[in-house]
Amino acid sequence: MLLMIVIFYFVLIRPQQKKAKEHDELIKTLKGGDRVVTSSGIVGVVISVREKSVSIRSGDSKMEVTKASVTEITERTGTTPSEG
Repeated sequence: MLLMIVIFYFVLIRPQQKKAKEHDELIKTLKGGDRVVTSSGIVGVVISVREKSVSIRSGDSKMEVTKASVTEITERTGTTPSEG
């Protein structure tokens, strides 16, 4: 029984905790100019970062999404894009 618990921990729980920790680090390092992908598949460039949300520009649209919906940073530029 103990062996099953240990296997369960290393196969299911530990990888999930590691992935959550990596996502938290990703969210903490978001900054203007980063190219991101959201959980819904929207690709855009970060305009501004707020406490719980991120403003992104995708094509001709500007939208605000929650930080939790950002799943990946595809390119880090670190500069704020010009709005215009």
